[in-house]
Amino acid sequence: MAFERVGVVGLGTMGAGIAEVFARAGLRVIGVEADAEALARGRGHLERSTGKAVDKGKLAPGQRDEILGRITLTTSREDLRDVDLVVEAIPEILDYKISLFKDLDRICEPGTVLATNTSSLSVTAIAAATGRPGRVVGMHFFNPAPVMKLVEVVGTVVTEPGVVADVTALAGRLGKTAVAVGDRAGFVVNRLLLPYLNHAAALMELGVAGRDDIDAAMRLGVGLPMGPFALLDLIGLDTAYEVMGVLFDETRDRRHAPSPLLRELVTAGLLGRKSGRGFYGASGGAPHTKQAKSRLGTFKVVGYEDEGDGLAERLRAAGFKSSEEPDVVLRLADRPVIEHAVRLPDPARMVGVHLVGDQVAELASTALTSEHAATAARDLMKIVGLTPVPCKDRAGFVVDALLFPYLNDAVRMYDSGYASIEDIDAAMRLGCGYPAGPFEMLESFGLARVRDGLRALYTEYREPAFAPAPLLDQLVTADVSEFPRR
Repeated sequence: MAFERVGVVGLGTMGAGIAEVFARAGLRVIGVEADAEALARGRGHLERSTGKAVDKGKLAPGQRDEILGRITLTTSREDLRDVDLVVEAIPEILDYKISLFKDLDRICEPGTVLATNTSSLSVTAIAAATGRPGRVVGMHFFNPAPVMKLVEVVGTVVTEPGVVADVTALAGRLGKTAVAVGDRAGFVVNRLLLPYLNHAAALMELGVAGRDDIDAAMRLGVGLPMGPFALLDLIGLDTAYEVMGVLFDETRDRRHAPSPLLRELVTAGLLGRKSGRGFYGASGGAPHTKQAKSRLGTFKVVGYEDEGDGLAERLRAAGFKSSEEPDVVLRLADRPVIEHAVRLPDPARMVGVHLVGDQVAELASTALTSEHAATAARDLMKIVGLTPVPCKDRAGFVVDALLFPYLNDAVRMYDSGYASIEDIDAAMRLGCGYPAGPFEMLESFGLARVRDGLRALYTEYREPAFAPAPLLDQLVTADVSEFPRR
């Protein structure tokens, strides 16, 4: 099917961005809002977005005029009667969407495809409310729509043959990479992303590590564009809470139950950037805190011969001396640090160290670690150019505790037949701006390392979802280093 005339219902930031994407690709667009005031806001979104593109040299002024000239704005849904496709971008409330789709079903020609931009709600439920369920699909864009390259195209069990293919082809015409998936809560990106964000809130609430340290660990250590709390503020805590609720309703997996801390912030109206305050304050940055300075003295590095020798050499190059009776023992550990600490004459001196990439050092204090040793370890890491991330002595510390369950979820998604490895990797790279997809990460880290880390997490937390996916376990047992591509 050739799409030439498109309607967009709802011209908030997302809907206006979707309208702009279609107009940039040369399609005629009818944008619909509820009233004149909302329509004016939508026009403002379009003008600001295209204006910024001109300022950055990405559009010529004449091109901007052509794009805006292809968009007709109206408050009447009846103006959509002759379009080939309608995409809705109204609030994530199922009753609102069902009501809208019933009205669109009445207005539009029988052959018109109706698409929802929902990020988590059931496309099947929306389709079933119309007289054309076979021509209803999900077309989930990512914010900001003119910039983000991913579109999730969601078919249902009653979608007519060819409709998903036609919409996927349209996404390509828009310059997007389309990932075609089934109607499952969260689709690909949110189903993998939101549990990771929710888990970060749980770790902070448990006191494993602080907000700023968790964000720094994931941004600097893993290379993610934003830490989980900064990203939650950007997404909107209310949106994240709603998506987690939809995931939990479908899976009944307790890991998908929204974090109590998330619920508390949402109830208080602290929704992130949209309200001016969420996990961070209005400025979006962390408050400045002064770190206590310790008397830096001698050190000893133990564990992991090559990695330990490298850290010791960096410390010696910075002017510090190693000693058999050190002020602080830095243990590069592969099991709980406390198990090593209790073997020392003075366990208060030991701090666990996990080097993440070339910028981050996770520093795990045990129940016996002295404040002097913990502070000394932090200062030593800073002096050798590493960002210290203080945390409790828990399995996975911070990075592995957040990253490995996310990777495990991706393996389960693939093994269930829901999406291919290529589509899952593309979805997370393009939808989240990650430097690599989950399977690229898995194969880079080594399957055995991730499997063993998940086993440690399962032993520590007794969370069933942390048990290694059977496929991952089987591949490690078979000494296979890569996932089979189907």
